[in-house]
Amino acid sequence: MIPISILAGGLGTRLRPITETIPKSLLEVAGEPFIAHQLRELARQGIQNVVICVGFLGEQIEEYVKDGSGFDVRVQYSYETQNLLGTGGAIKKALPLLGDEFFVLYGDSWLDIDYRLAYESFQNSGKTALMTVFRNEGRWDTSNVEMDGERIKLYSKTKQNPRMTHIDYGLGILKPNIFEQHLEGANFDLSEIYESLSEFGSLASFEATNRFYEIGSYDGLKELNEILRGEK
Repeated sequence: MIPISILAGGLGTRLRPITETIPKSLLEVAGEPFIAHQLRELARQGIQNVVICVGFLGEQIEEYVKDGSGFDVRVQYSYETQNLLGTGGAIKKALPLLGDEFFVLYGDSWLDIDYRLAYESFQNSGKTALMTVFRNEGRWDTSNVEMDGERIKLYSKTKQNPRMTHIDYGLGILKPNIFEQHLEGANFDLSEIYESLSEFGSLASFEATNRFYEIGSYDGLKELNEILRGEK
């Protein structure tokens, strides 16, 4: 299976003051750091090579995960050092470690999806990027994807319209060439690339059928704790 980049460099502002001293990825969920759950799930899905994009307090993540062998994966790290790069800039910096195509996963997302099926869909699409989507209807967050059948007509965080029934599920597949127009060390968001690709009809889709969970907020953290403990 292709490598995966985990975006774990965010500041976790909605979870302050906890995240002033510990990165989101290490927050306890069902008795252990969240990233332990993520890495074991990736190993179960057949993913062996993981690149964790880290920033603020990232050394704590590396100290805990080490080389990934304790989770049956191989982990490398890409650090944002002096300047915050945003999700897009962080991936661009990590490209030398990621190869010709790769998954990208948000460090605060818990997803119930078949990675291999998503990858097969990407291979069959002939496109340079794929976004997994979920029919959200505004239920769990603001919908940001307008679909035309199985095709993404528009993805945008800023140009919302009533026809947006779906949401970015939190797992993507990318090729390095989509980052060529951005300078090394520039701060930009992955959403900018997704939006541009969607406008040109170049963004493939794979629809997830099970809802997503996240630990980016206190409510999300509480809910996922209950889910992974089997209490909900």
